[in-house]
Parts: sequence; structure tokens; C-alpha cells
Amino acid sequence: MTQIDYFLALQSPYVYLAGRRPAEIAAKHGAKLVYRPLDVAQLFPRTGGKVREERHPSRNDYGTQDRARQARKLGVTLDAAPLFRSANPAPAAYALIAAQAAGGGDLAGFVQAIGRALWAEGKDFSDDEVIRAALAANGFDPAVADRGMLMAAETYAANLEDAVAAGVFGVPFFVVGDQKFWGQDRLDDLDLYLQGKL
Repeated sequence: MTQIDYFLALQSPYVYLAGRRPAEIAAKHGAKLVYRPLDVAQLFPRTGGKVREERHPSRNDYGTQDRARQARKLGVTLDAAPLFRSANPAPAAYALIAAQAAGGGDLAGFVQAIGRALWAEGKDFSDDEVIRAALAANGFDPAVADRGMLMAAETYAANLEDAVAAGVFGVPFFVVGDQKFWGQDRLDDLDLYLQGKL
């Protein structure tokens, strides 16, 4: 079975814009989608990038315009400056890792719910109640993250190291064997590659 390693940061607007499409593409091709959340603030400086606060204003201005256009194109709500954008991403990432290990629920739905909480609903995506509600709404035991905390923390750190080793430098990033696809706007290319057309 083909495996797609999906490197992501749950606070990324582009992960939010990717929505369910990675899971839909994987299902279409009978591939296994493995969610690999990581600390993107540590990934950027290790791979030649900069966090938003360190980028030139022209880059940030363009990003704001581009995200607004992409959101309109996809028909989703996206707040240009969400209140909790700088909240700690680790708790939601740990929950995703623990939920994936436990199985039995809708991982794509959880990722989408966390993104929607931040980018469309004005919620603190690091808040325990927001995370528990997203887990429960997608078929997971809301306490799964509590039980898997140590394993999740270790996996979160390992995902960063694996990402750097694999040549990942941003999110969302998809790795299939030696092929790499960066950005929600490259999902069509991922689909075509899995069809054998690229």
C-alpha cells in the first residue's frame, strides 16, 4: 500500500485550506495517509525559512491576499487575523498523534475542526475543551490525548527530525517515496502522481 506522509501544523492557514482533500485523495487511490504534525516554528529556521514575524512585510501582505483568495475559491471562512493565531500548537498536535494511534475516528475531521476553530470560529485551538470537543465530534474518546501524552510528545519531536531529514521545509507537505509536494495548491499534482500521470 502506498503511504503518504502528511507533514502539517494545525495552526497553518494552508493546512486549514487543504481541508479534507488529502484524506479524500488518499482514499481515492487506496493509499495510507499518515499525519505527521510538527513544530513549524522550529522547522523554518532549520530549513532556510523564517517565521511570519521575521518575514519582510511584502511577503506577509501577499500571504494575506493569497489566503483570502484561496478561501473564497474553496468556499470557506478565513479570518485574516485570528485572535488565537499565536496559541501553543502542541496540545492539538499531541491530540492528533494520540487519536491516530488509537484509531477508530475521523482524523481529517479532527484536523478540519481544529483549523475551523482557529480560522473561522475565533476559538483558542490550544484550549483543552476545544480539543476535546473536536475529538468527540469526530468519533474519538475526548480523553485520548490525556492517555497518550508522553508518546505524543516524543512523536511530535521525532516528526520534526524526520521532516528535516526528508527535505520538508513548510506545511502542508506530502511525501510519497522520493516525491515531495508542498502546499495545499499542489494537491492536484499529488492526485495526478498517484494516478501515474505525473
